[in-house]
Amino acid sequence: MSHTLAYILGIVILIVGIGLSVALHELGHMLPAKRFGVKVPEYFIGFGPKLWSTRRGETEYGVKAIWLGGYVRLLGMLPPARPGHPDKPGSMIAEARAESLAELGPDEQDRAFYRLSTPRKLLVMAGGILTNLALGVICLTVALGVVGQPAYTAKLGSVSACVSSNIDAGAACTASDPVSPAALAGLQAGDTIISWGGEATSDWAQVQEAIAAAGTEPADVVVRRDGEELTVTVTAVEVARTVYDADGNPATDSAGEPVTRLRPYVGIGPSLGTVRTSPAQIPQVVGGAVGMTLKAIITLPAGLYHAVAAGLGLEERGADGLVSLVGVGRIAGEVSSAGTGSDTGMPFSIRLFYMLNLLGSLNLALFAFNLIPLLPLDGGHVAGACWEGGRRVWARAHGRPDPGYADTARMLPVGQVVFYLLIIMALILIWVDIVAPI
Repeated sequence: MSHTLAYILGIVILIVGIGLSVALHELGHMLPAKRFGVKVPEYFIGFGPKLWSTRRGETEYGVKAIWLGGYVRLLGMLPPARPGHPDKPGSMIAEARAESLAELGPDEQDRAFYRLSTPRKLLVMAGGILTNLALGVICLTVALGVVGQPAYTAKLGSVSACVSSNIDAGAACTASDPVSPAALAGLQAGDTIISWGGEATSDWAQVQEAIAAAGTEPADVVVRRDGEELTVTVTAVEVARTVYDADGNPATDSAGEPVTRLRPYVGIGPSLGTVRTSPAQIPQVVGGAVGMTLKAIITLPAGLYHAVAAGLGLEERGADGLVSLVGVGRIAGEVSSAGTGSDTGMPFSIRLFYMLNLLGSLNLALFAFNLIPLLPLDGGHVAGACWEGGRRVWARAHGRPDPGYADTARMLPVGQVVFYLLIIMALILIWVDIVAPI
């Protein structure tokens, strides 16, 4: 497959993943709503022109052209105006109330969403939010525990033919250089080290530790080659190797000369692949990802400021900064096409890990973003239900009359402002992703 086709394929996979996430998010709203009797006339993935639809019972299910979201239409989301507090005729609030209740017949008034109890409202509105959380956790868990994180593995990527005169500089072998211990023992590229000197090895770090522990004593090494296990004996030699500091730079002494240290040398190099995360560590890693996503939402204004500053060239753009769907699409394309047509390219397992991680992160972002307690986000409806329930509990506790439904329609002007701010933010991030891509 060509690089261009692989890049496009990555974007297509991302679009399909977003579409599925949206579809399941809206199902998270629709299923409990139907279960509680709310009338649901429409369930669509996408916006804009209708591409396909079918009707099942009272609900029309379909797909629209622009896969940047979706919706499920629940009738009666807004309650009627309170007695004695009519809306201004022709106002946005009055029209929104009328539209919300228009399709409910006289015998269907009890099927309006606003008639649900507070716990049921919370289940309906939180259903989509929690669906994204579940999808994010599932994607990250599969990426970590099934596919594995990118790492150097116990599978050999290279075997040196000799002990060269300058190993760290990658000096070529000469006729006078001795044969490497790995070549003498018969190790080959593609062998997977199962154990070294009796120490089990599942990744490259463990192989390095086992070599250091064995020193220059003969060590029995068990490898898997072509599906079979073989045992060879390897005797490392001691060579002077450059010492590196914590930043990966060569350490120097007081005279500025490179610092070296005698270490066991075998002459093998690892291959890049994936190493599965221990089941005991996965909750901590996934929990950390959820926490970082929530922090990003809490610090959204600061993140937007840094994105704009990067777009204006005032600072370097951080790899963990805010991105738009354009930036996410670029990442998906680059991951999918990495190393296409090259023997030294990124292994498929690593590309699969990054794609699952990307889809998981997107779902966590949708989860966290919808927690914001403002309309038109789900969090705004959750906040309205909580306010309604709190007022009723307080009224019962103090012997007061039922205060009635929370009039979320009064927050529609605020919701409209939030909607326009979201559009502006999306356009800003698209601009930043074009002029200062991550």
